[in-house]
Amino acid sequence: MKVFIAGPRAISKLNSEALKRIDNIINEQFTILVGDAAGVDKAVQNHCSEKQYRNVKVYASNGKARNNIGQWEVISIQIENHIKGFDFYAAKDLAMANEADYGFMVWNGKSKGTLNNIINLTLLNKKVLVYYTPDKEFYVLKSIDDVKELLGKNDDVTAKQFFIDQLSKNNNITLPL
Repeated sequence: MKVFIAGPRAISKLNSEALKRIDNIINEQFTILVGDAAGVDKAVQNHCSEKQYRNVKVYASNGKARNNIGQWEVISIQIENHIKGFDFYAAKDLAMANEADYGFMVWNGKSKGTLNNIINLTLLNKKVLVYYTPDKEFYVLKSIDDVKELLGKNDDVTAKQFFIDQLSKNNNITLPL
């Protein structure tokens, strides 16, 4: 089993509840797919390093890992030169979503990158465990309707608009939130 773990750069420490879930993944000997960004990616890497867990793959755009604390295998995702900004890193995240069997996202209700990962995983018919930091609760999302329901708890208009825009890009028809 391969688990894609991610979250916002704005969150640099994981609480005990999120760490327990990662410990469960480690205890099951699942492969952890993680990015190379600061924030949640780096916190996950730190935790895996502290646990001396080796079954980790770090995904990096064009092979240049910004963080690889445990010196794990780096999976290089080649990105075309003209792709910049959000789309540059989203391409790497999409590769992890495609490779994963399951997702575990820590989401603050604001991060577009994390929301994009949640959307991609559900569109790929993969379950996502979301630790939603505003209410400190876990949610299992299996569909776009589940994502909509979680967004209903969110006051961030930008996140809701991003959700609508992403579904439009994917040619999925959705009702406004």
